[in-house]
Amino acid sequence: MEFQQQELRQDSQFRVSSAMKMIACSLVGIFSFFISFEWQGKNTILIDHIVNFIRTEAPLLVTAYVLIMLVGGAVHPFLTKKWNKSIVNIVLSIFKVGGMVAGILLIFNIAPAWLANESIGPYLMEKLIKPVGILIPIGSLFLALLVSYGLLEYIGVLTQPFMKPIFKTPGRSAVDAVASFVGSYSVGLLLTNRVYMEGRYTAKEAAIIATGFSTVSATFMVVIASTLDIMQHWNAFFWVSLVVTFVVTALTARIYPLRSMKDEYYKGATPMPEKIVKKDRFKEAWRQAMDAVEQNPPLSKVLWANLKDGFIMAMGVIPSILSIGLLGLVLATYTPIFDWLAYIFVPFTYVLQVPEPYLAAKALSLSLAEVFLPALVVTQAALVTKFIVAVVSISAVLFFSAVIPLILSSEIPLTLRQILLIWFERVVLTLIIVTPIAFLLF
Repeated sequence: MEFQQQELRQDSQFRVSSAMKMIACSLVGIFSFFISFEWQGKNTILIDHIVNFIRTEAPLLVTAYVLIMLVGGAVHPFLTKKWNKSIVNIVLSIFKVGGMVAGILLIFNIAPAWLANESIGPYLMEKLIKPVGILIPIGSLFLALLVSYGLLEYIGVLTQPFMKPIFKTPGRSAVDAVASFVGSYSVGLLLTNRVYMEGRYTAKEAAIIATGFSTVSATFMVVIASTLDIMQHWNAFFWVSLVVTFVVTALTARIYPLRSMKDEYYKGATPMPEKIVKKDRFKEAWRQAMDAVEQNPPLSKVLWANLKDGFIMAMGVIPSILSIGLLGLVLATYTPIFDWLAYIFVPFTYVLQVPEPYLAAKALSLSLAEVFLPALVVTQAALVTKFIVAVVSISAVLFFSAVIPLILSSEIPLTLRQILLIWFERVVLTLIIVTPIAFLLF
């Protein structure tokens, strides 16, 4: 009897310790990704502050780090002999070598004039490569606190009733959605890829999340709104963008190609599907969270594993983003390809009576190259047109300067053809939904 009481006391103490660990780690994780605060004149989340601090205080170190990542990322597929495993691997490996060459030319200031153009090479390097390159390993470190100590399981159980019926994804994917809007697409994709590789998402679920929730952050939405001079309508822009993005995600999850993807788990991972909860939801959420905490290795091991994975992912992503993003921006700047692509959307903009339909259609086509380009095209357009283009830029989610190469560099089994089709579907569906809203508002 005495032995049993001692065992119960130890079990109770263990549960209290697990609860404290979950609460502490989750609070740090939530603060790191979701709470904005002002520091040195900038209002953003902790991780972004850290990235900006490193870039400001150690620019030479950042440049050296990017150079190492570029070279390492380009060489790695050949050293591991994975470069020719598939057509996608071959193409991505070639792009990584191209990204390395372009990066070296830019870093050592020996780039040709077309690459040295401030709106192309330097833009990609300063606005994308350096911040994303630093963000991925730092984000991975804090991500361990967010996803490894029960919060994912807890939120997953609570949001099950609407996430699965609406988006065809587990309740735990609600964390991804919030992480993208409050943090950034790279944070969201990092989280999605990590959870998929752990066996907690199927390929189909990971694809829906990656192409539906991994849009730009609220802070970047401010940049777009400021550029278009619609900050006086910020609340309308933010909430319409949020709602429309998620409505479009619910629709694309039900049509080809996402509908036809297989519900298979990552090869080699132990499948960990969400348990369907019918009653005592809060109690079950807490129980699953405690189980997750107790099954994890020590915090130091979890942090080290995540940091290492972050550096490996950064090494794979940086040269890909630079080369594929560069291709998109070069095509947009030096060729008429996006002028031609605009004609795909002209019938929709005409039928929906969008002011300046061809200009709006061209802006929509440019969303494939870079999320910020559409705004630059319609700065002098009517307010309705600016609002529509701004919302489509956010809701389209997929663009070549960052999100598309990030997805292609992840383990999520989406092909480029599928990604392009999903982009087209998202643009058209968003246009159809947001246009009457814009006319009602303005």
